[in-house]
Amino acid sequence: MKIHNKELLYGLSEFYKIFGDQTRLRILDVLVNKPLCVNEISEILDISQSAISHQLKNLRSSNLVKTEKIGKNVFYSIADEHIKIILEYGLEHITEVLK
Repeated sequence: MKIHNKELLYGLSEFYKIFGDQTRLRILDVLVNKPLCVNEISEILDISQSAISHQLKNLRSSNLVKTEKIGKNVFYSIADEHIKIILEYGLEHITEVLK
C-alpha cells in the first residue's frame, strides 16, 4: 500500500478546494470551450467583471488557468488538459449519481 506524504496530500487538498466554488466552476466551464477575456466571461455568466477578475486571480494562482495578452486584451484559458479531464470526470460522476 502506498501512502503519500503530508505535504503532497496538503497540496492536493488545496487543489480540490479551488473546485469547491460554483463561480470558479462556472468560469472553468466556459473556458473549456475557448479562451475568453474578463468582459466576455462576465457577459456569458452575468456576473460582475470585478467578481470574475477576483476568481480568475484565484484560478491563475492555482495554475488552473493561464493568460495570453493579445493587443490590449488578456485572454484566459484552461491551463492544461488535466483540468479539462477533472471537470469532465466530475460532471460524468454527478450525472450518473443524479440518475
